[in-house]
This record gives sequence, C-alpha cells and structure tokens, in this order.
Amino acid sequence: MASTLFTQNIIACVWDFDKTLIPAYMQAPLFRRYGIDEATFWAETNALAENYRKRGYNISPEISYLNHLLTYVIAGKMAGLNNKILRECGQEIGLYPGLPGFFASSRAWVKAKPEYAKHEIQLEHYVVSTGLAEMIRGSALAPHIDAIWACEFIENPLRPGFLKQKEMTLDAAAEIAQIGVMIDNTTKTRAIFEINKGTNRNPAIDVNAKVTPEDRRIPLQNMIYIADGPSDVPSFSVVKKGGGRTYAVYNPAVRAEFEQNDRLRQTGRIDHYGPADYSENSATTHWLHLQIEKMCDRIVSDREAAVATRMTRPPRHLSSTPEEEAVRKAGKSPKQISFLE
Repeated sequence: MASTLFTQNIIACVWDFDKTLIPAYMQAPLFRRYGIDEATFWAETNALAENYRKRGYNISPEISYLNHLLTYVIAGKMAGLNNKILRECGQEIGLYPGLPGFFASSRAWVKAKPEYAKHEIQLEHYVVSTGLAEMIRGSALAPHIDAIWACEFIENPLRPGFLKQKEMTLDAAAEIAQIGVMIDNTTKTRAIFEINKGTNRNPAIDVNAKVTPEDRRIPLQNMIYIADGPSDVPSFSVVKKGGGRTYAVYNPAVRAEFEQNDRLRQTGRIDHYGPADYSENSATTHWLHLQIEKMCDRIVSDREAAVATRMTRPPRHLSSTPEEEAVRKAGKSPKQISFLE
C-alpha cells in the first residue's frame, strides 16, 4: 500500500549568517590572521567585475570574492590557507546576543505542550550562506545547526591522469586551490527546496524531481526564513509565497539597516522585522516563538482533522424501541412478554 514519504511534523528555521547571526562579515578573523586590510579586500572585490570587463572578460559578481581569496593565496599574501585554518578562524567569530542559547531553547518550545509531544513535532535549524562553510563549521553555532549550505574550497586538486594512477599522493602542506561549492543569493533558493523536499536527508530524492506537496519533508508553510536584507529577497519570496514566514533583522546600532528592513516590509517582501537580538525577552525572540507555536498548533489541528476524516466509526448496537427497552428493564425476553400477554 502506498504511503507518504514524510509525516510533515517538522518546522525549519532557515538562517542567513553574516549580519543575521553575527554582527559583521565572517571573514574578518581570517583577514586579521594574515594581516590583510579588510576594507581594501572588499573594495578590490567590488571593483573586479568592472576592471575585468575593460579587459574583455566577464565575471559573475557573486563569485568575485572567492576568486579574489584564491588570488591572495597564489600571490603569497595568504600562503598556506587551507580548510583547517578556515575552521580555526571560525572559532573567533562573534555572535549576536542570545546565541547560541536561542537554538537550544527554541527546540524546547515544540516539546513544551503535551499535544506537540504527542505528534512528535520537531524544530530544525539550517544555515544557508554566501560565506564560507568551513568557517561556519568552526563557529560556536555549528553544534546547534542541522545542516549548512555555503561556499567551499578544494585543496590539492586532482591532476590530469589521476584516473590511471593506482595511488594518489597528497602534498603535506594542503592549500586551497579551487572552488568546490558556490552559493549566491539565487542558488540559496535551491537549498530551500532541498530542505523542503528532503533531499538533504534522502539522497534518492533529486531536488529537480517533481514531488507532490504531501510528500515533501518540510512544507514551505512550516518554514521561517530569517535574514538581514535585500540580497535575500529571492529566498524571502520563495518562502513567503509558499505560505511560510519571513523575518528580517537589523543591527540596532545602524539606523540604515532599520530603514532597509522597513522598506522590505512596506513592499511586502517580509512579514516582520526586528533587532538582531536573540536573548530570552527580546522582540525578535518573542516573534519567532509566536510563529513557531502557531505552526505547531496548525500541525496538530491538521493531523487530528486528517485522523477524523479518514477514520470509520466502529459498529454499535442499534437503538431499542420503547417496548424492547421495557422488556430489558423487566429482565424478561421479548418472547416471554408476548406469551404472557
């Protein structure tokens, strides 16, 4: 007998990283380690596309900073940079107030009520970032994250003829040399659909395969997407159109970020916005708590309604006639009554 692939009792918080969970760009510790001026690096990165265009080359702006990091490695300014160093630098990433505690406490919300526990509702946290996956894995948030989508580098790339070699040699000093994964603001939406369809949990499900709504692991209406600004508009749009909730955060010390989020709400891009403060009594925590509970209540209601509509009533005794009821109370059989009368 056919059955659905998933029970759809999971809620997902999908997070951007830079300026959403942390106040600045995650690469700052990396630049400090190598003595690189951060402002200069980003100024050069932003100017790459135009300068290459003048030389007759086209370059995607989204891939520029990854290429420029590799150029710094080749030029010797970041000699020896590898994934181990990236993860070590991730340990120095500072977090917004309330983190990482918020991730643990929020999971407890979906277990707080007996009806939520009865339906085994769970909350999962995912990070989808244009930043560096290894740095996120090194951060204090890593143990609390269910999966990460972010950019990755390859060390010691395979050389021509590697298929004919019986043994592969690895250089002792690993160094990043190629881009392995590139996530930009558009491909973030692919990650959302991988979470939605359950591709990350079941590799047999291709993200491009047609999957009916009832067979998707986490329906879009069970998602909350949290990010900091306009670059996340494609992801905001996908989640919001699918019935999920969208929330933008801003640094309370930067008025421009507040104004930016206000414009996003006015144009209908997001449902709400608030300060990037995840402490227990912050406005952001209260809003997220409320939305998660509403999703839990809807899941309970939908699942119990499904049981009620699919369940057949058990057989029961038919109602007795008044005469039969009188016989029952008299303790005599119907035949005895008829004979006596």
